Amino acid sequence: MNEVDLAISQSQQSALAVNKVLKNTYLLLSMTLAFSAVTATLSMNAPVLSPWVFLIGAYGLLFATHALARSPWGLLTTFGFTGFIGYGIGPLLGYLMASQNGSEIVTTALGGTAFIFFGLSGWVLASRKDFSFLRGFIAAGCLVLLAAIVFSLFWQMPALQLAMSVGFMFFSSAIILYQTSEIIHGGERNYILATITLYVSLYNIFMSLLHLLMAFSGDD
Repeated sequence: MNEVDLAISQSQQSALAVNKVLKNTYLLLSMTLAFSAVTATLSMNAPVLSPWVFLIGAYGLLFATHALARSPWGLLTTFGFTGFIGYGIGPLLGYLMASQNGSEIVTTALGGTAFIFFGLSGWVLASRKDFSFLRGFIAAGCLVLLAAIVFSLFWQMPALQLAMSVGFMFFSSAIILYQTSEIIHGGERNYILATITLYVSLYNIFMSLLHLLMAFSGDD
């Protein structure tokens, strides 16, 4: 096999690997979103989880998923994490659905989240642009948002909450661009890690839109 044939073969193998990761990622993402919807529906009338229980459970399952992402157990923890997240937000969705404009707020937030995700993902897939330059912005944004979260624990300021919601939307949008770019350019070959990253971004966008819509509608 000459060098040209070898290069063509390697290119074809790389394209097949990218397509496989994309297919598995979007398939698993759709399944986890559906599972979250089921657990959220089941918990709509359940008591609200303590913030500490939610944080410990969510981050514990998230760390477990990252640790087991290269084994079959990673799939189990992925569904455990996404199911737990769905169960955690179920009471809020139940409250909203029972309020006057709640169903419209939830529907609008879902539609907005889907529009943002498909728009950003479609842009990356169509343009094949490399968004690795966003790595620095994501790292800085993570630190800023963590500082804002800590600050909000001691000082409850409505303006800060709104600013954090907007910040999380931009931050999560950047992660969607970056993660999708990493898949198509060979930087991410683990579909479990890719799925969990995109899922968390979708969750943050959805919750941010919910908070913003509730604030502007007077239901917050």
